[in-house]
Amino acid sequence: MSSFDWPALMRVGLVGLRLSPDTFWRLTPAELRLILTPAGAGGALDRAGLEDLMAAFPDTPRAKDPDHGGE
Repeated sequence: MSSFDWPALMRVGLVGLRLSPDTFWRLTPAELRLILTPAGAGGALDRAGLEDLMAAFPDTPRAKDPDHGGE
């Protein structure tokens, strides 16, 4: 079983990124990974990735909502 290097991760978050302790501990693992990953490191989105996103989040017209400016 490998141990996780919490002191190093906390040092990066609190000292390197200058996050407050509250902000650091509220981050999800995905948010922390995004912050720590260099820009562009994930590579470009390819056609298959775009199609997956389009299937997961289809563009559909929103229903008009009278409470929020709709008719």
